[in-house]
Amino acid sequence: MDLVFKALADPSRRALLDRLNDQNGQTLRELCAGLDMARQSVSKHLAVLEAANLVSTVWRGREKLHYVNAEPINAIADRWITQYDRRRVRALADLKTVLEQPVSTPEFVYTTYINTTPERLWQALTDPAFTKRYWGVEFETDWVKGSRMTWFESGRRIEDPEQVVLESNPYTRLAYTWHTYTPEWAESVGFSAEDRAALAAERRSTVTFTLDQQGAVVKLTVVHEGGERTLSGVREGWPAIVSSLKSLLETGDVLPTA
Repeated sequence: MDLVFKALADPSRRALLDRLNDQNGQTLRELCAGLDMARQSVSKHLAVLEAANLVSTVWRGREKLHYVNAEPINAIADRWITQYDRRRVRALADLKTVLEQPVSTPEFVYTTYINTTPERLWQALTDPAFTKRYWGVEFETDWVKGSRMTWFESGRRIEDPEQVVLESNPYTRLAYTWHTYTPEWAESVGFSAEDRAALAAERRSTVTFTLDQQGAVVKLTVVHEGGERTLSGVREGWPAIVSSLKSLLETGDVLPTA
């Protein structure tokens, strides 16, 4: 937590977070535009924010894109705010709300650090015995690039030729297309026919997991790309799923559901 509080203490770094909250996925050049700071200073501030896990980065070709990462703010809220007078930590609560607000961006990025091994984390991402525990979802596939995936969720079997494995590099990177919004799935989760149709009209989204071993922990970055309606849902869903995954690997138990 020390790195997070230190990073947030600087007004210039808070200003950078505000700019990313207004428009996520910016390059260093874009972030420098309009700021009364030298490029080198902005780069140093971003390095501090990234070290505190408040900013995640994703490479798109030769461009390095920066995203607000709400995971540390969630941790502060969960571990500290409930133990003290909320009025004394109103600033943290407000920042948490700001960081989690939906923004107009074609992808959602979330990063956390898990005390595990890449092999164990890969198993947790691919083995249905694991995914069912922390996610409530099971997959039927051989995890070979191009292979079809069958989803089992909310008591429904979801099959579609476009549900496929996009990338599968064991212990480092995994990507696949999102499930199909079938009428049966919508009924099982309480979605109206109108909401389902709106989701189904969007381009099919994809999710990518990047595993990066850093000493005794593994840095897990989740990138979900898709339409705004889908991303609006996963912005709330992924933090809960990843937190439960982290808890399962570190303690042996998933987080309690609401």
